[in-house]
Formats: sequence, C-alpha cells, structure tokens
Amino acid sequence: KHCKHCLRRAYTNKETGETNVLYMHHVLEAKLVVGDMVFSIASEFIENESENVSKQDCELKAFDRLAKKIKKIFKRLPICILGDSLYACETVFNLCRAHKWKYICRFKEGRIKSISTEFKAIKELEQSKDQNSLVWVNDIAYKDRTVNLMEATMKTEDGKSKEYVFITDIKITKKNVERLIAAGRSRWKIENQGFNEQKNNRYNIEHANSQNYTAMKNHYLLVQITDIIRQLFEKGSSILKALKKTAKEKSSNLLESFRTRILTDEDFTHLSKPIQVRFT
Repeated sequence: KHCKHCLRRAYTNKETGETNVLYMHHVLEAKLVVGDMVFSIASEFIENESENVSKQDCELKAFDRLAKKIKKIFKRLPICILGDSLYACETVFNLCRAHKWKYICRFKEGRIKSISTEFKAIKELEQSKDQNSLVWVNDIAYKDRTVNLMEATMKTEDGKSKEYVFITDIKITKKNVERLIAAGRSRWKIENQGFNEQKNNRYNIEHANSQNYTAMKNHYLLVQITDIIRQLFEKGSSILKALKKTAKEKSSNLLESFRTRILTDEDFTHLSKPIQVRFT
C-alpha cells in the first residue's frame, strides 16, 4: 500500500481461496494526436479521497472531471474524442453533447446491446460484406439521440481478417467513411507513441518513483512535459536535416546549371577565339 489514495483490486486464488489485494495509481490522460506525434494536453489522477470510500474512483468519473478541465482551458477548440469501447456509453455521449464535441469510439459487441442488434440487422438487409469492405449505418436510435456505426474489415500482417467497428455522432457518407475509420484507428498512436513509449521504452513511468504522493504526481507531470519537448526536438531535427539536405542539393544543382549555361551560351562563344586589335 502506497497511501490513502490508492486504488484497490482484490484477487482470489481459486485453488487456495486466498485473497490478495493489489494497490495501484492510475492516470487518465488527454492526448492530442498530431501526425505521428502524441502530446499530453491534460492529466486527471484517478484516486480515492480516503481509505474508507464506499465506491472507488474510476476512469469514467475521471473523464467527467477531465472534460470540464479541457473545456475550461480550450473553450473554443473543436474537439473529437477518440476512445476505446469503455467510452461508448451514455455518460460520454452526454458530456460531448454538452461541450459541443464530436466522438469516435471503438464499439464492441455487447457494449450497448440494442445498438449492436439493430446494426447487425440493418447491415444484413442493406449490404453484402466481403473482405476489405466498409459498412456503415446512420441514425440508429438510442434513448434521446441517434448514433452512427461503421465497420471496416481489414487484413492484418499475418493475412487474417479483423473487424473494426466504431460508433460516432458524425454523419457517415461514402466520401468521409475512410477518413473517419482512419481517425478512429489513429487512437493506437496514443497507445503506442504515447503510453507504451512512456511505460516501456524511455521513462518507466510505472515505477514508483517516490513514496511521497505529491512528489509522485509531480514527477509524472514533468515526464509529460519532457515527452512533448523530446518529440518536438526529434521530429524537428529530422525535418530540419531533410530541409538542409534538400536546400543544399537544390543550391548545388542550381550552381551547376548556371556554370553549364555560361560555358554553352552562344553569347560567350567569342571568348574562345583570339581577339584582334588594329591600330590606325
């Protein structure tokens, strides 16, 4: 146990009947996807107020707090939330509507059964689906709103087919469906360039860096700032090197072209002949 704010999870050994308790600290992170870069724009710690809370803090409660924080800081920024299947729920839909945000969330069978059933039925009636196809259905009724679903069947690197289903409040058309699917799948950049990079490759943020709770949180926030600077430096350096190389090549080619023109231009051919001077 680290402190009174720890989250707890109990595991029971089926063979021995012994119960073990795992203590942990989680953070909900809002990441901005910019090309191949992923920047932290806000953090919300998932933490219990005290040791004896009747119900623990959770990710969706933290999302409510984080959404208010983001809206306060970025009042007019147009935002589209990319979330996993946990975010395909009424709480998130209501928050996005209240803040005038869009959302594209992964949708898994059984998350909202009524939507899943209707999507399957309409899909079978209206479309025939084969490999590498795109299927979408707009205006599926859910409580006091309508939602839109889209499905892409794609081949993985090992040759197997995998289905990706997303739920969104953006109207899906033939012109934008591929772009919406690509946007939904770009959430993996948050997992890979974001969390995996910080956990396993560079910063080891899962390590308990301090027994002091405030110091631990400060360390985490400093890592987020460091990661932004690091990404900008690395991407900026590679772009700058490419620009310098291109500029050098263009300059060299331009100079060579100019020299060639001097040697071959007819205006200067007389320079190769002897100059005759006559005195009178």
